[in-house]
Amino acid sequence: MRISKKGLYALKAMMVLGKNYPRRVIKIHEIAAGEDIPEKFLELILLELKRARLVDSERGARGGYRLRRSPRQIFLGEIVRTIDGPLAPFGDAELLRRLVARDKKHRAIYRLFLDVRNAAARIMDHTSLADLCSRR
Repeated sequence: MRISKKGLYALKAMMVLGKNYPRRVIKIHEIAAGEDIPEKFLELILLELKRARLVDSERGARGGYRLRRSPRQIFLGEIVRTIDGPLAPFGDAELLRRLVARDKKHRAIYRLFLDVRNAAARIMDHTSLADLCSRR
């Protein structure tokens, strides 16, 4: 599993929103400055997270972003898949399963990749944003 810089920025931004949930909306500028994320890049990331229904935005002088659901109901796997795609080393779990079934010569390699993907998915899909926000 590989998480891109964009995926890392998304996780950082979601942590800021998680720590402020549900008290207030957070401006892009505040997140960008606090987390050292380029503001224009963060705008694109937040738009993707909004399309995925993970965040909501409010317009106006007091506007900004907030989580759409409680941090306890948002899991890291959902965030990473939204930004970076599948958690598998390449392709997705279904592709790896097909390769295990079809490519007998390299089956052991593909099984290993599938095991790695499944282990990462278990951790990411069972770790909530609230869990991440509470870690030190």
